[in-house]
Amino acid sequence: MTLTRADFHEQNQASAHTEARRLFEQKAVLQGAWLNWVASKIYTLRPAAYASMVRRELSRLQDAGEN
Repeated sequence: MTLTRADFHEQNQASAHTEARRLFEQKAVLQGAWLNWVASKIYTLRPAAYASMVRRELSRLQDAGEN
């Protein structure tokens, strides 16, 4: 059975959020080196749809942190 995009999103949302939070928490530790580090971590995530979900969650966390 093939997952629909909505099913995939529903099944992986919590995991993507947790992974994004884990990556985001390293920002204070790595400081200036964080951007290259986090990009390399996202690059290794599979499938690509999951990597995109993590990227979107990271963007939300960054936006929330800057406001």
